Amino acid sequence: MSTSLAPYHALVWLRDDLRTDDHPALTEAIRLARQHNGRVTAVYILDEALWSRPLGGASRWWLHHSLAALADDLQRLGVPLVLRQGDLRQQLADVVRQGSVQAVLCNRGQTPFLRRCEAAAREALEPLGCPLLAGGGELMVEPDKILTGSGQPYRVFTPFWKALSQHHQPKAPLPEPEALGPGVAPVISGLTLASLALLPSTPDWAGGLRKSWQPGQAGARRCLDAFLQGSVARYGSQRDFPAQPATSRLSPHLRFGELSPRRLWDAVIALHGADGMPFLREVGWREFNHHLLFQWPEMATVPLKPEFTRFPWRDDQREFQRWCRGLTGFPIVDAGQRELWQTGWMHNRVRMIVASFLVKDLLLPWQWGEEWMWDTLVDACPANNPGNWQWVSGCGADAAPYFRVFNPSLQAAKFDSDGLYQRRWVPESAAPGDDLFAAASTRRRYPLPMLDHGAARDRALAALASLKPDPDTV
Repeated sequence: MSTSLAPYHALVWLRDDLRTDDHPALTEAIRLARQHNGRVTAVYILDEALWSRPLGGASRWWLHHSLAALADDLQRLGVPLVLRQGDLRQQLADVVRQGSVQAVLCNRGQTPFLRRCEAAAREALEPLGCPLLAGGGELMVEPDKILTGSGQPYRVFTPFWKALSQHHQPKAPLPEPEALGPGVAPVISGLTLASLALLPSTPDWAGGLRKSWQPGQAGARRCLDAFLQGSVARYGSQRDFPAQPATSRLSPHLRFGELSPRRLWDAVIALHGADGMPFLREVGWREFNHHLLFQWPEMATVPLKPEFTRFPWRDDQREFQRWCRGLTGFPIVDAGQRELWQTGWMHNRVRMIVASFLVKDLLLPWQWGEEWMWDTLVDACPANNPGNWQWVSGCGADAAPYFRVFNPSLQAAKFDSDGLYQRRWVPESAAPGDDLFAAASTRRRYPLPMLDHGAARDRALAALASLKPDPDTV
């Protein structure tokens, strides 16, 4: 609560920006505190009732460890982190009153949900006379700043990317602010991280996640450095091969704001120049999906192409569970699902194959797959996850043609011809010396293919015939 007698105290409200580097709100708060000989506190408020959808299990695991790492990073700067849980309006107002806070600062939200949170925060702070200062953001460009010549949002990626890369260069990233001098911020009560109950209890299924990831800003920097020194140069030629370590694996760090897209862009261009553009173009898809979500908030459940609301999806939970568990009898599909279950991540090419199998071969709703990956991916993003599912299904903006049906066996032969990826995750799919792509009858300890792809393709095209013409396949 603002008072002229209290020392200056700024509050940084954190959401999907769990870092200290290139953090406009934190940088400005520390500047103001230094100017007024004051202090800064950071707060994270877990209000699941306000969320547009609850976080999935893998994301909750990541959030726990990201907050733990962030608390240490902030402490180095002389900024304590307060954790709260419950109604955002009540919790934020209570923190402001307890800490005699003069201003609340945040990075502007880039999703409809985060904008609603900011509106709720302003509503709570107004009676206290405490302003909410929102600036910066988690995208390279604000979602309403890149428009077509007629002033409409883009629905096709290529012209969007051209506009972004040629006319909307991201701002230079901010350095991490210098630590505040000695001093103590006003004491504000908070919760322990464990009390937020973000981790799995029984059974503890997160062992593979712990082995695979280092959540937090330090993990993001280590991952970025390794990618810059190794894989960027061969990204364009090898990124589709799941057995090759050619992708960045930065997606969860971007999802939780442990690495800003501006820092990523700046680092890639500084070290690799134009050679880094194939990778940055893929980062551009993240921007594109966020721009779509900003314009179409129901993207996680409602197809962007309205004619797809008439699509005759099947309703078969038994087949869906076989798909989820990696027991379809198609090694490339099952390998992807098992990689996902073990590590919370799946290679991008395999994500497309797995998604196509669900919506085209099994003819099951894309929303089921989107919800499954929302729960199991550590990088489950409210924009990328539904955007990618709608792309594969053919019902989204700039979607893959509805008639493009991935043949899982041909995809496996093309992108994992030696079977290294499939054998790693589905070792029972072929005994030593067996041909991984041989007829199903020769396999041991592994289920037969749950369907005939050719017949499934014909069924999908028949179901889609009333929506789009000219079938094709890849």
